[in-house]
Amino acid sequence: MSMTLALEEYLEVTVSEDKLQAHLHFKKAVEGLTCTIEELDELLRSYGIRYGVQSQVLKDIAANPNNFARGATMVAHGKAPVHGVDGRIELLLPQNGKESKPAEREDGTVNFREVKQLDNVKKGQMIAKRIPSQEGIPGMSVLGEEMKAITGREARFKQGKNVVLDEAENALYSAIDGLISRIEPERISVFPVYEVNGDVDYRTGNIDFVGTIVIRGNVLTGFTVKASGDIRVYGGVEGATLTAEGCIEVSGGIIAGNKGMVKAGTHVKCSFIQEATVVAGTEVNVSQSIMHSNIRAGKRVVCQGTKGLIVGGIVQAGERVIARTIGNTMSTATVIEVGVLPDLRNELTDLRTKLKYNIENVEKTEKALRILDQLAATGQLTGEKLGMRIKLNSTKKQLVGEQTEMRERMLEIEKLLEDTAVSSIDVSHTIYGGAKLVIGRNVRFIKDMAQRISFRIVDGDIMMTTYR
Repeated sequence: MSMTLALEEYLEVTVSEDKLQAHLHFKKAVEGLTCTIEELDELLRSYGIRYGVQSQVLKDIAANPNNFARGATMVAHGKAPVHGVDGRIELLLPQNGKESKPAEREDGTVNFREVKQLDNVKKGQMIAKRIPSQEGIPGMSVLGEEMKAITGREARFKQGKNVVLDEAENALYSAIDGLISRIEPERISVFPVYEVNGDVDYRTGNIDFVGTIVIRGNVLTGFTVKASGDIRVYGGVEGATLTAEGCIEVSGGIIAGNKGMVKAGTHVKCSFIQEATVVAGTEVNVSQSIMHSNIRAGKRVVCQGTKGLIVGGIVQAGERVIARTIGNTMSTATVIEVGVLPDLRNELTDLRTKLKYNIENVEKTEKALRILDQLAATGQLTGEKLGMRIKLNSTKKQLVGEQTEMRERMLEIEKLLEDTAVSSIDVSHTIYGGAKLVIGRNVRFIKDMAQRISFRIVDGDIMMTTYR
């Protein structure tokens, strides 16, 4: 019997699940057991260990095996793959897309007028560039198997309105003088600006503008403001209807008296909301309070200022609600829901239907093109059919481009729906009795006051954890 077989009676080698470590274990301690480095190396090879063997460790074991009789000793270490970095689109602005944070006064109010900076650009100005992805570096398991690295995904411009790409599609330029708007996270547009130097009232009437609207006063009850870009209001909003494909930012507050609606494609930002309906594609960010209102955001609702109060009404968010205080000492009924993405689910269903219809149209177009190609090959293609062929090729190119965009959007939505498993309700100060919390399909009623607490799904139930 060889010495390796003898060693196998007393020693065994295990490989970690990720195949990056091999450990030596003693099955039983034996006084006087001796072995050489070569014998240990042969033992490792019998278990398939081919890479990253720790020679000094084998030398130490061979010198005094009984010192290693208890526990596991790592005898080989692989090289983990280094995954690549995804490419990204970088805005070339002074703030680089970051929000200005206004200083708070002693009474807790905020002077937004001192910090408003509009992202104005000139025609021909570079406004964004593409940062290339980085390739990964393969690793090696202790078994000598190459471990593939994940390659970083390339970022791609989603060209918006009034912008042009360079030939290499590495830089984005403005085609007009105007204001930058991000209607979608990756789609950058530049819109002309319509400015109102005062209130939106009977003097101005309702406003419907293909671009960005800047209002230097208030928006009064009963009026409508609609923009294909952003809406910036330097005063407050009463019971009016504001609709923007981009963002809506209000320096003051929204006091609607349960009239009208504020709806933005991306985010809504203001000081306070009272008796209003506010809908945002991504985030609602309020510095002071949300009172007796209906709020819905695709991702987050944040109310974290000096007051940071949410009381009454219904607040819904796709991922998280973050507030300083929820409810009050009067136990006012307050409903907080997260993991709620009805708009996205409906959009996904619509996209699947449209994609199926698109694929059918591509197949019909390709069938027609094959017939025309056969006619061209036999010299029977008339001038009329040649024009039809050119038109069909253009249609096919457009349909394939639409397919790509739809598939990318479907992947984005599916990822967002999967991420609802990490939805949470975070309270940095106090939550009072009377609050109803909903995470996905789970419901929890708050009976007693609690402080600095987070709520999330653990093992299928809404559980409390310490707020961090």
